Amino acid sequence: MSAAATRVGIVDYGMGNLYSVAKAVEHLGGKAIVSGRSSELAATDRIIFPGVGAFGDCMAALEARELSEFIRTAAQTRPFLGICLGMQMLMDSSTEHGEHAGLGLLPGRVIPFPEEALRTTDGRRLKIPHMGWNELHQQMEHPLFAGVPQNAWFYFVHSFYVEPSAPGILAASSDYVLPFCAAVAADNLFALQCHPEKSGIAGLRLIGNFLGWDGDRGADHAM
Repeated sequence: MSAAATRVGIVDYGMGNLYSVAKAVEHLGGKAIVSGRSSELAATDRIIFPGVGAFGDCMAALEARELSEFIRTAAQTRPFLGICLGMQMLMDSSTEHGEHAGLGLLPGRVIPFPEEALRTTDGRRLKIPHMGWNELHQQMEHPLFAGVPQNAWFYFVHSFYVEPSAPGILAASSDYVLPFCAAVAADNLFALQCHPEKSGIAGLRLIGNFLGWDGDRGADHAM
């Protein structure tokens, strides 16, 4: 399927960075359908689940709009891309402002950067949130990484990160006080902690790859 023919459902639950994502999709020739209605999203070819904000607030918003079950189904039935909080929500749980259950699509939890690791040897404290440009270290070959250089720079904004409990889903890592999971992949699902829609040429290339992806991982393997 060509990018020009694909209808991309962008999940609107009141907390996502929808304009930038929709603009990137349209720029690449896709048709962006921004909606908070599962009936409208179900009529699209693929789904992007963006997000900013707190984990618990996001889950409450998804439940209030009756979107959580739709996302669970869509993430198993069509090409699916999670972005930032949209990646974290796919996990089993989060410790952000208490204990919260996630969508449970991938095994793992969302945890904060450890306070002790934020102190540098000269006594300075690194800032949280981790905000700005950082390298994406690809850990597996994947169709969405086609044409994206190894260690390309992507834009991050986050205070918590994903700790997967199944190492086979780690697609990319980055480093901020410690190495952390920056992308995961499983079957037709791919998700990133960074914001590809704000990451220049490399980010647009990744989104473009998603628009043409049929959900098949092919012969990808760990690097």
